[in-house]
Amino acid sequence: MAEAHTIHVDIVSAEGELFSGAAAMVFASGSEGELGIAPRHAPLLTLLKPGEVRVRTPDGEDHHFFVGGGALEVQPHKVTVLADTALRAKDLDEAAALAARQRAQEALRDRSGTPVTIAQAQADLARAEAILRLLERLKKPRG
Repeated sequence: MAEAHTIHVDIVSAEGELFSGAAAMVFASGSEGELGIAPRHAPLLTLLKPGEVRVRTPDGEDHHFFVGGGALEVQPHKVTVLADTALRAKDLDEAAALAARQRAQEALRDRSGTPVTIAQAQADLARAEAILRLLERLKKPRG
């Protein structure tokens, strides 16, 4: 009875579905901290911070995704990630993230921006730094 040891996971964004399948565990960066979700987890609804969502399949393989924010809903047998933007970690572009971080830092140093442009620069900086942290973590050898 494998069902009792798995939870169904859907990861979707405006661009489409990135993942749909069984998982043994799901890890995500919620607005209040890091989450580890196992089968039959208590129902939960939380906002997601920009960062990694990791899905561990029943065979022990990890699938890494970057979400730019969004919401996560947990039901006893299903996890749904509704992401603002989402990419498979292997599709992340380090050079683009470095350039985005640089642009955001420059925009924040330029004190002539409006509150809206400053808030956008802060959001862009948080997203770029989250991408770079995920890429750095994925580069480290596991052991």
